[in-house]
Amino acid sequence: MKILVVGSGGREHALVWKIAQSPKVDKIYCAPGNAGTAQLAENVSIKSDDIQSLLKFAREKKIDLTVVGPEAPLVAGIVNLFEKEGLRVFGPRQEGAQIEGSKVFAKQIMTKYNIPTAQSGIFTRPKEAIDYINEMGAPIVVKADGLAAGKGVIVAKTKQEAIDAVKLIMEKMEFGSAGEKVVIEERLVGEEASIIAFTDGKSIVPLASSQDHKRVFDNDEGPNTGGMGAYSPAPVVTDRLMEQIDVEVLRPFVAGLRQEGIEYKGVLYAGIMVTKQGPKVLEFNARFGDPETQPILMRMKSDIVPIFEAVIDGKLDDREIEWDERAAVCVVLTAGGYPGKYEKGVPIRGIEKIDQLDGVVVFHAGTGCVSSACNAGPDIVTAGGRVLGVTALGDSIKFAIDKAYRAVDLIHFQGMHYRKDIGKKALKYER
Repeated sequence: MKILVVGSGGREHALVWKIAQSPKVDKIYCAPGNAGTAQLAENVSIKSDDIQSLLKFAREKKIDLTVVGPEAPLVAGIVNLFEKEGLRVFGPRQEGAQIEGSKVFAKQIMTKYNIPTAQSGIFTRPKEAIDYINEMGAPIVVKADGLAAGKGVIVAKTKQEAIDAVKLIMEKMEFGSAGEKVVIEERLVGEEASIIAFTDGKSIVPLASSQDHKRVFDNDEGPNTGGMGAYSPAPVVTDRLMEQIDVEVLRPFVAGLRQEGIEYKGVLYAGIMVTKQGPKVLEFNARFGDPETQPILMRMKSDIVPIFEAVIDGKLDDREIEWDERAAVCVVLTAGGYPGKYEKGVPIRGIEKIDQLDGVVVFHAGTGCVSSACNAGPDIVTAGGRVLGVTALGDSIKFAIDKAYRAVDLIHFQGMHYRKDIGKKALKYER
């Protein structure tokens, strides 16, 4: 098979890495890819949201399967476009991708089909949003409706912070048209977990649980990012809780979409807050999480390609996934200044040393190559905010944490920043 992976982040490197292990696959292309995908696939200089050029490439190269990583091309309708041309593609159609493209749409589906979530209001005018904040008080959460690269959610500790967030999103239009509407909701208290599942529109097969770390600094402080690290499994998600999430969240949501005339095929990502009242949905996404995909795929023993095909063909009901019992931890290394302004083109040192460590993989995110050879060493430079995801397997979360940070110590680039507490929340369960 010839496979095209769309995207350029750590998630896409992890997907290429996993797909490359399949005996069914002869050739992988990645568009646009990064310095890490270049080691396993042929990078193609087409942006992930240029869906017409991706279609042309897929037809010319006779691609057997396209796997879409990021949300933007899904929301733009890449799956509809490819299917119309008779091409096999993994991911939800545009109608289904609205669950991520519009927080308002996702909230309306949750409310209509009684899926547990935070109490909220939806607003198109700043004044009404501010009146609601004054009525509800703080802490409170303000969310831009559309896509904002994981940064359109502001958790406000005070009413003034929330009002400032509304002005930033709706008046200053910090996130462009994504801020034409906002969802304002109660702040849920508990521990977060990421629940990612495959679905063919009928059957649902959950992946191993994981937990992301959104804030840029230790102890969950500072602004939100695309994700500073993740680990799997998340001990907060017990077997009993996973069953409850399956019954109360995943199944009714997919069934609700079906009731709305939307056959949802692909990956369903539910961001869950485990509260004293039970699991409640923070958000739905229409694709694999990043960085959760990195530790999850490190633990997946099954061939992923037949699963993609089963989802497309509506034959997921007889699929089971085999997992490595060990834990996996991913520590994200970012450019100095991220998620604000940061420098690009900074040389990265030490990645080649990781090859000596067993059970550790460095997944590239924002990296580029100085030369076409793209060799490790001075050839690889920073090209984004989140640069690398150092991911390690260990017999326990603690061992995986220790191994990941030992590997981090071998890597250096000017301005490099990372959190020192990835996986720490899981340790209380191990004790």
